[in-house]
Amino acid sequence: TPPARPSEQVTAERDQDYRCTNDGSLAHLLDPPEVAGFTPKEVDVKAEILSKPEPGYTREARRAGMQGNVALKVLLLPNGKIDRIRVVRRVPYGLTENAIRAACEIKFKPAVKAGAEVSQWITVEYAFRLANSSIFGP
Repeated sequence: TPPARPSEQVTAERDQDYRCTNDGSLAHLLDPPEVAGFTPKEVDVKAEILSKPEPGYTREARRAGMQGNVALKVLLLPNGKIDRIRVVRRVPYGLTENAIRAACEIKFKPAVKAGAEVSQWITVEYAFRLANSSIFGP
């Protein structure tokens, strides 16, 4: 039998922070970040994205013909983990949530400042286009 789904689905809202979880659910974070996180301009060596998986469409979004861009701010920690993901621009029908799950899978090299690895915010955008959606793919 498949694992039980959490009955309450978290809906990703603008300007809210979410944490990546092991089971792919979204955990809403109310507490502020423990680390401030530098902007790309403030570090000596910017964090380098090594891999950025693409999110999939949801059935609801495809049915509704929904397209758009989701923009997220991601706090990358010096240990190679992601602290939190903040929604900057959202798209309905579960696409924002899919983008957050994809962003949770980002692999990166941490930023460096004054010779030490530091936390850095990055902004990532995911474009949802029906033409690119898997319904038309192989």
